Amino acid sequence: MTADTGRAEPHSAPTRADAPHSAEAGPAIEADEPGRRAKASSLKPLSRLLPYLFQYRLQIGFAFVFLIMAAASTLVVPVAVRRVIDNGFSGENAGFVDQYFSVMLLVVAVLAISSAGRYYCVTWIGERVVADLRDRVFSHLLDLSPSFYDTAQSGEVLARLTADTTQVKNVFGSTVSVALRNLVMLVGAIAMLIATSLKLSGMVLLVIPLIVLPMVFFGRKVRKLSRRAQDTLAASAALAQESLYSVQAVQAFGQEPRIAKTFNSATQQAFDAAAARAKGRAFLTAAIIFLAFGAIIGILWYGAQEVLSGAMSPGTLGQFLLYAAFAAGAMGSLSEVWGELQLAAGAAERLSELLDTERDIREPESPVSLASPARGAVRFDKVSFSYPSRPDDQVLNGLSFSVKPGETVAIVGPSGAGKSTLFALILRFYDPQSGLVRFDGVDIGDLSLAELRASIALVPQDTVIFSASVLDNIRFSRPGATDSEVMDAAKLARVDEFADRLTGGFATQVGERGVTLSGGQRQRIAIARAVLRDSPLLLLDEATSALDAESEQYVQAAFEDLMQHRTTLVIAHRLATVRNADRIIVLDKGSVVAQGSHAQLLKKGGLYARLAKLQFSD
Repeated sequence: MTADTGRAEPHSAPTRADAPHSAEAGPAIEADEPGRRAKASSLKPLSRLLPYLFQYRLQIGFAFVFLIMAAASTLVVPVAVRRVIDNGFSGENAGFVDQYFSVMLLVVAVLAISSAGRYYCVTWIGERVVADLRDRVFSHLLDLSPSFYDTAQSGEVLARLTADTTQVKNVFGSTVSVALRNLVMLVGAIAMLIATSLKLSGMVLLVIPLIVLPMVFFGRKVRKLSRRAQDTLAASAALAQESLYSVQAVQAFGQEPRIAKTFNSATQQAFDAAAARAKGRAFLTAAIIFLAFGAIIGILWYGAQEVLSGAMSPGTLGQFLLYAAFAAGAMGSLSEVWGELQLAAGAAERLSELLDTERDIREPESPVSLASPARGAVRFDKVSFSYPSRPDDQVLNGLSFSVKPGETVAIVGPSGAGKSTLFALILRFYDPQSGLVRFDGVDIGDLSLAELRASIALVPQDTVIFSASVLDNIRFSRPGATDSEVMDAAKLARVDEFADRLTGGFATQVGERGVTLSGGQRQRIAIARAVLRDSPLLLLDEATSALDAESEQYVQAAFEDLMQHRTTLVIAHRLATVRNADRIIVLDKGSVVAQGSHAQLLKKGGLYARLAKLQFSD
């Protein structure tokens, strides 16, 4: 997101030599970092999601009513079966049999309706919860300081936003429903087992611990494997996004086979982790089913002996058999649900890590308001700064200078001198370790970020273009602008000269990242954004670097109009573009080494004179 909007662009500042290289820094969120997540045996991460669920108490209430109706309908069936068996199938009892089967048909109808209602309610809840969660995570990601994105891999972050939230949806949309249904069925079946035969049900209760203990023990292992599978999948997604984003560079250097091999290795690791998780869950399921049904078979054998001895009726044994089957089926399903919950806990844990990440740049508790209208004065007072991703590398060292309202000041110096870092600090993408940056005499730390950035328009060197129309890309800096205002800005920046030749004119879709536009065309759109924003402070970061000579001539003329009555800071490598600036500040190694007009700096000699000699030697 570009800074024209008043919101931080994660990578807009650190794109040059004086900014951190995220590729070297590594991911900010380590998959296997100890101590950052809950214990492997805990489902505690899922509790973080309960507030999202409890917003919809009415739908939860309906789902619970339908759940009870479905369970009750199912538990009635064995009673009817027992009565039919015990009363026999003789002709004189035909009416009795017809009556019971009619009741059973009614019960099935209630079961069908309640099951459909439950399915709709829980599916709706799952979809709604995951939509809310995605919105919350995405909004939080937009609010995080650029220092987070200096080290985080965007592909890994997006994997959490998509794949992990989908896993959470599966839990709230189906797994929890299945768990509750089987839990109710288990409790109901056990209650009916006790009512049917206290002796046999006592034996059932004795074997339940043998079934529960493996669930807890193997559930821990499944949880660990689930987390590993999600982390490796996210890593492969990050690699894919980074490679596809830079596909032209990959192809230009002929690195397709190497990148494909690396991705294949990443996907193989993801597969191995997923296979290990599936193996663990399969073993857990098999163990639970064998123990549950094995115990039931033994108990039913004992029941059969009771029937043969006349101590129990065949119908009672049949009723007990059905309830035992219900209990065993519920236990088997719960074992699978436990694995799903462990998987979801891993996803919730990863999402919680994102939500727990705090922004480095904080809003003041009681923001100071700028005078209206803002004048755009800027002052650096003994500012020292190092990027958080490389704290030992000091980019600015006790830097001090001021820019008066309406003044045009150029910032020049060799690569790595700290030029783009100045813009990052003015926009408060970062805070200095020492010293103050003031805007209109106010410490920018005392201003709300919205008011500060609304007073600044930025034309970056690397323009961000969105997959939208030319018109909408310009309007991005001020969404409420009218078409007429956007067109006026476009004409001032000479966007109309190429937009009118496009198939759809200003309504033409420019493709992802503006792939159909040239570098100069993208930069003119950025200039039009700055014009439309109409802020008192204008920041130009190599704003004409991608323009050809003719386009640059047009844009320089537009800049002369744009710079009137506003403060302008210009970063430039080509000194010819800043010869007419009111003042030129020369930076080297994070400090001001000289300042003055072009002629004054040439006369003084030093770094500026050497740079000018190299560029104007012809």
